[in-house]
Amino acid sequence: QVQLVESGGGLVQGGGSLRLSCAGSGRTFSTLAMGWFRQAPGKERALIAAISRSGERTYYADSVKGRFTISRDNLKNTVYLQMNSLKVEDTAVYTCAAQIPKGWGLTGHYDYWGQGTQVTVSS
Repeated sequence: QVQLVESGGGLVQGGGSLRLSCAGSGRTFSTLAMGWFRQAPGKERALIAAISRSGERTYYADSVKGRFTISRDNLKNTVYLQMNSLKVEDTAVYTCAAQIPKGWGLTGHYDYWGQGTQVTVSS
């Protein structure tokens, strides 16, 4: 089992920045690919960023490319999502997830999920 706990969400004005953190436990963190998903009201949950086990490969959805940066620190068992130039449409519950790599790629199936943290961007 893997436990994931997100932190860093909150209310921010449009154009501002937030950094989300996700701390993992229960399995060697460096064996897991990690992703950040978000779900806005009335919309499906979607993958917005992901990072490979070593951090050498990343994926970004078009909606966040150039504004968000995913990174990880395997010594701290933590993955981060730096969010800059936030827009009202970024308002959502952000959830981190862990993937035991099985050849599906960073956009494939994820095995473990955190509880999520709310990010609200005001105009």
